[in-house]
Amino acid sequence: MNWLPLDRFRTLIPLSPGLRLEAMQSAHIESVIAALRSWYPDVAHGSNSGYLRDGFYHRQVCLDGAADKHIQVFTIWAGGELVGVLSPKREVDSLALYARVGAVAPHHARTGLMSRATAGMEDVAREMGAAFMYALVTLKHPYMAQALEHGGYRLLGFWPGFDRELVDGVVKRVYQAVYAKLLAPEDRVLRPDPKNLTPGARALFELLFSD
Repeated sequence: MNWLPLDRFRTLIPLSPGLRLEAMQSAHIESVIAALRSWYPDVAHGSNSGYLRDGFYHRQVCLDGAADKHIQVFTIWAGGELVGVLSPKREVDSLALYARVGAVAPHHARTGLMSRATAGMEDVAREMGAAFMYALVTLKHPYMAQALEHGGYRLLGFWPGFDRELVDGVVKRVYQAVYAKLLAPEDRVLRPDPKNLTPGARALFELLFSD
């Protein structure tokens, strides 16, 4: 499951006029860290805190046109202003794409930018050969959840206390919503036999997948 060329990403993730998508460059690391620290301060305390460390990009992120690592970071620009960061992670063995980080400048939060990026990443995932996409969403604001629901993602439940955020000056473990979309055709998917489910598991399965 290989990353697509940048030109193909740009084709599949259409942005509004005046915005452009760029792959992560070493020269932009400082700007991305500063932007994320401003837009998404909770990132400093949880599972994505690496996005605030220079070494994370050099060790784990595709940089300067390379496509040899499992994490991509795309920057979105309006002229010379950084207005968005989008970071998917490929999981090659399971043919999955994890929408790890999506963040936009506050003045672009209600412009539909994240909804367009979310829809475009689904097209990217399909072309890469992914069979599954998922995201974990903070519950401090509704924007990412709204973008995913608008894009047809299914809310599967909540992870209690998986991650950490700063709450009123104190770092606490927080709930996150789990969203996913199956890209594989139904004839390639094995649904569980009800007799193998506990009563609780069966009730939840029927609630989530009654359609």
